[in-house]
Amino acid sequence: MRIVDVNEFYSPTGGGVRTYIDRKMGIMSDLGHELIVIAPGEKNEIEERPGGGRVVYIKAGRLPFDRNYGLFWDPAPITHALDRLQPDLVETSSPWRPPWIVGGWQGDAVKTFFMHNDNVAAYALRWFEHLAPIERIERAFLWYSRYMTGFLDRFDAVVTNGPALEKRLKARGVRIDASMPLGIEIGHFSPDLRDERLRAALLAQCGLPPHGHLLLGLGRHHPEKRWRLVIDAVERAGADLPVGLILLGAGVETQKIEKRVAGSPHIRLFRPVYDRERLARIMASCDALIHGSEAEPFGLVASEAMAAGLPLIVPDTGGCAEVADPRTSELYTARDAGSAALAIARLFARDQTLLRRAACVAAGKVRSDREHTVELMAYYEGLVRAKRDGKLLNAA
Repeated sequence: MRIVDVNEFYSPTGGGVRTYIDRKMGIMSDLGHELIVIAPGEKNEIEERPGGGRVVYIKAGRLPFDRNYGLFWDPAPITHALDRLQPDLVETSSPWRPPWIVGGWQGDAVKTFFMHNDNVAAYALRWFEHLAPIERIERAFLWYSRYMTGFLDRFDAVVTNGPALEKRLKARGVRIDASMPLGIEIGHFSPDLRDERLRAALLAQCGLPPHGHLLLGLGRHHPEKRWRLVIDAVERAGADLPVGLILLGAGVETQKIEKRVAGSPHIRLFRPVYDRERLARIMASCDALIHGSEAEPFGLVASEAMAAGLPLIVPDTGGCAEVADPRTSELYTARDAGSAALAIARLFARDQTLLRRAACVAAGKVRSDREHTVELMAYYEGLVRAKRDGKLLNAA
């Protein structure tokens, strides 16, 4: 198959989406498929990839608050590219201009919309959580679900990246046809990379002895990640436990987080680690991953931590909760720092030797990105066959 992904979230300097697409492009090539990404760029250019696949950049305006990303507006360059490429299937995921452009394109390809995020949970529920109950905010933003239905009716299939997003969207009446849980690049992570000297050094940087407990917070500094909640929880738990926290990341809230942890004796903030091998060693050398966001559509960072042999301390709703192994995880009430502090205490009250053994077993069961891609391609092949046999009628 030739698949074209009209992807506003793809950027050469981006994060998770770029990593996911680049990996998927290589895996698809190994499986005999071709992936071509149409992405907004600073100028019109084509980037060929070794082994197969390419990125077609179409000149587009930049986001005013993040120059790494662009926004499509004019449909003509995109529809002309689709006419030229003649894909078997065209996919998009942005809820803004791309679904209307792709949905209105008159080509013969199967059209799919892949849901990667939940804007209501990431923004509206967080913005207004102190003003009204969650159920009331959900009702107030049903207009957004109706907006999505307007363009989803133009697509042959609507896919989510996992059960957390599927449940959330279906509860709002949004059409979902299939759930294709993501996976991670398994080869980078392993409990065998645990380094006790590195662990002791990290604890020392947190002002703690080697018998202390080392928590890891990993991710971009954005309000939806709720790092301030995590910090509050660790400080509360630290009143009774020798527990430290290292935070690896950067983003729009970095300065606020730096000010917040300035007086914390056992919390340290570090810049992102882009060397995957070093990051995997750091992860394996910590004692648990703690995460604050209940809005995560799929817990990729939680899956990576599990593959490194880490127990999890995560909210009881969202993508991280869906992937968490109950034998090696502690869940806490979402948006509640006090509940998170109790979850930290519960985890470290367990027999740590047995917990480590269970976490090493769980590491071998984490879903890979290859498994995700194989399953997704099988589903897409079924859609393409049905379209060619006249059994799939495009809603447009």
